[in-house]
Amino acid sequence: MIYKLAIKNTFLFLLSTMISFGNCKKSIHPSKNNNQTNSEHNKVPIKTGADNYEAYLPLLKDKKIGVVTNQTGILSNKTHLVDFLIGQKLAVQKIFAPEHGFRGTADAGEHVIDGKDTKTQLPIISLYGDNKKPKNEQLKDINIMVFDIQDVGARFYTYISTLHYVMEACAENNIPLVVLDRPNPNGTIVDGPVLEPEHKSFVGMHPIPVLHGMTIGEYAKMINGEKWLTQGIQCNLEIIPCKNYSRNMAYDLPVKPSPNLPNAQAINLYASLCLFEGTIVSVGRGTNKQFQIYGSPYLENHGYSFVPQPNLGAKDPLWKGRKCFGEDLSKTKKNKQLELKWLIKAHREASTVMIPFFNDFFTKLAGTKKLQEQINSGVSETEIRKSWESGLTDFKTMRKKYLIYN
Repeated sequence: MIYKLAIKNTFLFLLSTMISFGNCKKSIHPSKNNNQTNSEHNKVPIKTGADNYEAYLPLLKDKKIGVVTNQTGILSNKTHLVDFLIGQKLAVQKIFAPEHGFRGTADAGEHVIDGKDTKTQLPIISLYGDNKKPKNEQLKDINIMVFDIQDVGARFYTYISTLHYVMEACAENNIPLVVLDRPNPNGTIVDGPVLEPEHKSFVGMHPIPVLHGMTIGEYAKMINGEKWLTQGIQCNLEIIPCKNYSRNMAYDLPVKPSPNLPNAQAINLYASLCLFEGTIVSVGRGTNKQFQIYGSPYLENHGYSFVPQPNLGAKDPLWKGRKCFGEDLSKTKKNKQLELKWLIKAHREASTVMIPFFNDFFTKLAGTKKLQEQINSGVSETEIRKSWESGLTDFKTMRKKYLIYN
């Protein structure tokens, strides 16, 4: 009996231990015992067009390749696209670089010269300055082009103007263009005045609002579909889409897209604050808070000030060495529209200054003379926004035809 009782007690002890261990296992994984899903723990990362290489490598095999790119053209493992293509034994012939150059260090508006990449020894052709469009002789040894540049969704950010000219040159020379798509960090915002044709320039080439809410691949489709290239020609275009991406997803850029957009806050504020570039107000070039602050010696002292000094991306900043008064917006909530309140406030505060608040560049940035006239006349922000509605409605209707992502 004692022997049987011992066996029974041992069995009960082992059973109790197994139950307790099972409960411990459950406590380690509480998500299995409540209504939460595992989606938060198993998010599938966004894959850019560059990382979607299974889709474009076959297109490049046995081709002589030109690559339009800059420092943003990287894969998720930080390998640059040019290095990746060379590693795949593909025949890359030359690099075409947009504003700010191949390494992305030149000032805004600075003339960028041709050169050679020290790592690969490939020739670099500048597509900024006097040579915004690839020349026929620069394309004679190319039979396919690849475009991989990160955009930020603003009309006056010149990478989409470079895209236009590359598409046009490819169409004229019967060269296919492969665009490796990337998410738009401001992809949910469609806002601002639509550009009027008479104000077309390199900082605004097409009849679109300031914030267009499209990826660069979608934008390329629009350029083609709306026949905006010279004489309505169209490019042989192939878009390599992002995977696991929808428009409302947050996307932090792995590399700053240009010297004066150092972080996500600056990228979000860029479209709203860039309008100051057509005024007497600094947007923080020459500081470490570019496009996160604004100020001028002629604004009221609200307790925040800064002194622009030459730095990377701003060799000769506006108001260099002078104390500027303004606001620090580096901690403001994320913009969900094109904000005019800071521009209107600064204009009001500088109204007694004997020098003009606006310069000729403002109309190019705004894409219309009307915005300057409205601000000068004291029109409210609400009324200004109402004047945009018809143009925005028409643009959104057109835009639907070219969207790739929800």
